[in-house]
Amino acid sequence: MNQSHIELVYGEGNVEHAVIWLHGLGASANDFPPVVPELGLDQHRAVRFIFPQAPNRPITINGGMSMPGWYDIKGMSIDDKQDAVGMAESQSLLNELVDQQVEQGVPSENIIIAGFSQGGAVAYHTALRSELKFAGVLALSTYLAFASDLATQRHEANNQTAILVNHGSNDQVVPMDLAEMSVGVLQELGYQVDYKTYPMEHQVVMEQIKDIGLWVNQRFS
Repeated sequence: MNQSHIELVYGEGNVEHAVIWLHGLGASANDFPPVVPELGLDQHRAVRFIFPQAPNRPITINGGMSMPGWYDIKGMSIDDKQDAVGMAESQSLLNELVDQQVEQGVPSENIIIAGFSQGGAVAYHTALRSELKFAGVLALSTYLAFASDLATQRHEANNQTAILVNHGSNDQVVPMDLAEMSVGVLQELGYQVDYKTYPMEHQVVMEQIKDIGLWVNQRFS
């Protein structure tokens, strides 16, 4: 992967678990590393966190000006949020990061794919189509892009993979109905979805961070 990314290890011992966590549109790889010490993870298990940096690309809703983005967004409707070319590029980059972790001795079954907002859409898209089984999918303040294609494009490897979906009830960037639509599609396809909302906007809050930590500990137990 040509773009920079941040890596850090939390906990003691040999690294056999990993979380790959993608930031949102216009943000950076620096967004979520400060969250790691607040998760309350088991310190006797070493977990490698990888925070990739999205490339700069022209974003239509930003007046066509470049900003960090995993794909283009043309408008507010779900159809305007679906850039097939950009999504495919980011899917490829995320798959490369997964392969790197596997090469370093972390089995895919011990990798959580996580993302916030636009990064969460890439996490959904990539993990559910991967032939590698993952420990879990963490989808924060996001939505399921290309939902109508999932039934034919998904891979059975992650049919039983746990999915945690968090959303803010006051989110004005990604409205909660998009999250609920996404959860509905996933449940209809038989996925195990844990959906929880928080009284927040397009953000993360401490109560939520603690809940995520409990979920990660369960996935890696």
